[in-house]
Amino acid sequence: ASLIIGTDKMEGRGGLYVFGPDGRLRQVVAPMDRPNNVDVEYGLVIGGRPVDVAVVTERMKRRLRVFRIDPGSRRLEDITTPGGIPVLEGQPGDAGEPMGIALFKRAGDGAVFAIVSPKTGGLRDYLWQYRLRDDGRGGVAGTLVRRFGSFIGPKAGEGEIEAVAVDDELGYAYYADERFGIRKWAADPDGPDTGRELAVFGTDGYLGDREGLAIYAEPGGGGYIVSSDQVPGSSRIHLYTRSGEPGAPHAHRR
Repeated sequence: ASLIIGTDKMEGRGGLYVFGPDGRLRQVVAPMDRPNNVDVEYGLVIGGRPVDVAVVTERMKRRLRVFRIDPGSRRLEDITTPGGIPVLEGQPGDAGEPMGIALFKRAGDGAVFAIVSPKTGGLRDYLWQYRLRDDGRGGVAGTLVRRFGSFIGPKAGEGEIEAVAVDDELGYAYYADERFGIRKWAADPDGPDTGRELAVFGTDGYLGDREGLAIYAEPGGGGYIVSSDQVPGSSRIHLYTRSGEPGAPHAHRR
């Protein structure tokens, strides 16, 4: 019953591609205007019922699109509020184009948030976080709740921030400062550690950009933070301890 959802990033004629675990194409949602990244979350409450969703950044439209994952047909159904969810409002040029996205479900109340990274940003507040909510018409709208996140610098050749991953269970957001390292912040915009960076790791041992991030979760907080090293012609994978070290939860050893 699993699905693999990916993006074709073509400008004007891209789309979402949905595959089964056997590799067969199940559905194409197109056209979309340069859909960049996509993430999945479970149990967003719409119309009083929990809905599993896939949310994609549509880069050239400067918006998010939200798709319900039908539990019977396993197909995607667009439930975005009309016109999509505008993001990065008021930002000029590349700074207003969304790329990376990660979804976070808060354990305490089930609230769902989208963390969005633009193509370019400044030294501070690079990431934008939106709370997703029922728009009252069976669709999903979004409200900006905070900006956060450091960046090594927007100078030429210093990369960007695209890869974002959230550990729902432990409540942390990770993102790849491509040419520098992996940064860790609290995912809850209302939590006690909202305003400070918790850790920076993965600053050495890479041959290319820190291009992708994922959480491999095991019971009891075990597992790994998975980072891809984008080497021309191939990729390497780096694994870091998910829960850090005894007494040092933010010390992520490779």
